[in-house]
Amino acid sequence: MRLNRYLSLCGLGSRRGVEALVLEGRVSINGHYVTDLATQVDDDAKVLVDGRPIRLEKSVVIALNKPKGYVCTRSDERDRATIYDLLPRQFQTLHHVGRLDKDSAGLLLMTNRGDLSHRLIHPSQGAEKEYEVVTDKPMDQETMAKLVKGMLTEEGFAKAERAWLVTEYRAHVVLKQGLKRQIRLMFYQLGFEVERLTRLRIGWLELRGLPRGSWKELSQAEIERFFSKEGATGRAVDAATPRPRLRKKPAGVGKPAEAGRKTRPSNGKKPPVGRAGKMGGKPGLKDAKPGKRPAFKTGSPGKRPALKSSKPPQKPGSGPKRPKKRG
Repeated sequence: MRLNRYLSLCGLGSRRGVEALVLEGRVSINGHYVTDLATQVDDDAKVLVDGRPIRLEKSVVIALNKPKGYVCTRSDERDRATIYDLLPRQFQTLHHVGRLDKDSAGLLLMTNRGDLSHRLIHPSQGAEKEYEVVTDKPMDQETMAKLVKGMLTEEGFAKAERAWLVTEYRAHVVLKQGLKRQIRLMFYQLGFEVERLTRLRIGWLELRGLPRGSWKELSQAEIERFFSKEGATGRAVDAATPRPRLRKKPAGVGKPAEAGRKTRPSNGKKPPVGRAGKMGGKPGLKDAKPGKRPAFKTGSPGKRPALKSSKPPQKPGSGPKRPKKRG
């Protein structure tokens, strides 16, 4: 295998991170110092870094369901509980891939492979992380659009790849960035307080089925899956899993009209009378046969109806008196 991949699998850092060791002439193979990054390493080769022998370690990746209240550090100066308190002794040397703050919970990967860390953390690699967010106030679609558009926070420009509502108080957010407290800062910028934050997915791997505070070791096939395009983005998971929609209907949206059923316009007014067959209206004056005037509904045929007086009827003898004739 290539020298940079070999050094990365030995736990010295990411592939790009160990390139400096080679270029600076600090790596020797079978007694010869090499500076070519394309150098191939045989299985029985003796590799030294700064004069110390290194050996290829078995790749170890574990998935941990981090509970709230634990910090992502090996030792804490304030004597708080750490994620290493949840792991057995053989995993105490693993480093965590990214981090979750003390008040957040969910999926966390821990490994001895530097190339996997680089693959999942670096934004250019495209590894997605999906989170469930519960806020103190109701959200709407406009809030989701602002998260995707992005905003300037104290940690830099932050944006979400995708965001959708589950309920008014609960949403899912997908990130490729890894800014410090990114989701909390984004929602705070929009006027919300995050009450609960849980990471549900990293790439193809989901938190589903892993109890809180427990861990499981991934197989070699599962580890290599992270290095595929599909495994890093989790697109196959997204296509197979239907996304929940907001349960509450937006204002002004009703049920779709049934076939053959008369409907009214959205303004609530009755449809205008037009040609037959349109909007359920009856034939009007435009539908009459040419050369014939439509008959009136009142009065005799061929005669115009008598005009009705708008004054109320008067009793006999109650009208005005005629003036008497003089002489």
